[in-house]
Amino acid sequence: MIDLSDIEAAAARIAPHVRRTPMLAVTALAEPVTAAKLSLKLESLQATGSFKARGATNKLLCTPKEELAGGIVTASGGNHGLAVARAARLAGVKATIFVPRNITPAKLEKLERWGARVEVIGSVWNETNLHALAFAERNRAAYFHPFADAQVMAGQGTAALELLADVPDLDVVLIAIGGGGLISGMGVALKALKPSVRIIGIEPEGSPTLKASLDAGHVVRLPAVTSLVATMSCAETDPGVFGLVRDHVEDIVLVSDAEMLEASRWLWFELGIAADLSGAAAIAALRAKKVTAGADQSVGALICGAGPDALM
Repeated sequence: MIDLSDIEAAAARIAPHVRRTPMLAVTALAEPVTAAKLSLKLESLQATGSFKARGATNKLLCTPKEELAGGIVTASGGNHGLAVARAARLAGVKATIFVPRNITPAKLEKLERWGARVEVIGSVWNETNLHALAFAERNRAAYFHPFADAQVMAGQGTAALELLADVPDLDVVLIAIGGGGLISGMGVALKALKPSVRIIGIEPEGSPTLKASLDAGHVVRLPAVTSLVATMSCAETDPGVFGLVRDHVEDIVLVSDAEMLEASRWLWFELGIAADLSGAAAIAALRAKKVTAGADQSVGALICGAGPDALM
């Protein structure tokens, strides 16, 4: 679906419109989570509070203006919706964001502050997405898929270029998974630039979309989604995303919602970072020893989304 040249082109395209987020070397801890050298990519400081601004902005800049006249629509657990609302503001058109009922109040409030029209419907993203697709067709609006879109994936992959530029000695990279667009885009870039790097995905125990598919050898639809983390809950991925994850990702580990909540509290206590639960997923995997690394290794983890979860 994409290659390194698509990601490099996306990086040049979106550079004036997104932030180059910092890498934080994690030191001076009261409660270390790994013996390895740990660095955090703070996409929680990205425009709208997550990496999603990269993909949505690249999609916007690749879409002909006449196709945007009817506005932009998407379905989202929150972070992609925020990025699309911002993209619509950049384009001067209206945004309609369909969200599932388990969206956090904080994400809902931010969507409304970005000026989006919000429709709360469906118990999981896949259900919500059917309504977004129908709305887009009825209203001739441009539909921005949150993960199964080459331009969105290429935009997300730009985070990997910055990651390796800042910490070239990385041995392991930890990436949270919702639908799989982030780990797909980053996986392509990371393996093209440093084939030896190990990429490990993190999914909720209650929404193991990619892990279940990889275990089965093909895309499967989960019979139920029990995770309450809307930004990571997707009952079925896309075949193209599945192929990229299969080809680039070494392992996928599962963490509980409670482990992600405790990790978000750890990030706030230790580092003053306000991460949503998806943003804390990589730390949850380290704290729960689902991922281990030695003192001679360098680990990079994405803090992929911001939120007040640790404070609530």
